[in-house]
Amino acid sequence: MTEQQKASVGPLPEGLELPLPRTDLTPAEEREVRKQELAAAFRLFARFGFSEGVAGHITARDPEHPEWFWVNPFGMHFSQIKVSDLILVDHAGRVVEGRRPVNQAAFCIHSEVHRARPDVVAAAHTHSLHGKAFSSLGIPLDPITQDACAFYEDHGIYSDYRGVVNDTEEGKRIGVALADKKAVILQNHGLLTVGASVAEAAWYFVTMERSCQAQLLAMSAGTPTLIDPDTARAVREQTTGPLPGWFQFRPLWDQITSLEPDLFD
Repeated sequence: MTEQQKASVGPLPEGLELPLPRTDLTPAEEREVRKQELAAAFRLFARFGFSEGVAGHITARDPEHPEWFWVNPFGMHFSQIKVSDLILVDHAGRVVEGRRPVNQAAFCIHSEVHRARPDVVAAAHTHSLHGKAFSSLGIPLDPITQDACAFYEDHGIYSDYRGVVNDTEEGKRIGVALADKKAVILQNHGLLTVGASVAEAAWYFVTMERSCQAQLLAMSAGTPTLIDPDTARAVREQTTGPLPGWFQFRPLWDQITSLEPDLFD
C-alpha cells in the first residue's frame, strides 16, 4: 500500500484491522476464491443492468494452469450463474471443464488479453449502456470527477471496430490498445477492464461505466471543468491498484453474497 493509499485510512485502534485478501492459499483454494468472486461479479453485473442478450463476459486466469481461464457459459444470464456453472477453457478455446460451450468472442478477446498481460488475473467486458454510448464518441474519459481520475492516463482506446470478434487477431489488437493500462474503450462496442483479481477488474468496470455516464451527463449540460493533471494523478494513485481495487469491491461482495448466497453452489 502506498503512502497516499494509507492516508485514506483513519487511525486504527488496537485490535482493529482492515479486511485483506489472503496470500497463503494453495492453488486449489485460490481457484475457489477466483470462481466465487467471478460468480459474485456476474450477479452484481446483472443487478447493475450490464447484461445484453448473450453478450458480455468476465474471465479469471486459473492459478494452476495460467494459460487457461474460467468464464461464464455461453447463453446463461448473469443473474443465474453459480460457481458450479463456470467453465474452464484452454489456450485453444476448448472447454476443459464445464457443461456448456464458450462464447467465441469471449475466447478471442480474453485469451489474447490474458496472453498479452501475464500480470492480469481477470478481465471484464460487457455491453453496458453508458459504456457503449460513450465508446461511440472515440474519446478518452476526462478527469472531471474524483472517480474518473482512476482512469486518468490509464486507459486506452481501440478504434478499429470490425464487427463481432470471431478471431484472435482482433483480440491481439485489443491487447495492444490496452497495453499496460487498467482499461480500454472499444470504440462502437463498449468497455474492457482488467485487474490482479476478479474483484479489482469488476470494480473498475463498475466505476468506469458510471464515469462514462457522468461524463455523458456533464457534456449534455455544458462544458465540464477538468481536474488538473497533478491532482488527477495523485487521486489515481490513492484510489487504484491491486489492493485498493480489491477493497473497493468489498461492499458489493458483502451485499451480493448476503442477498444471493446460492451463487456459491
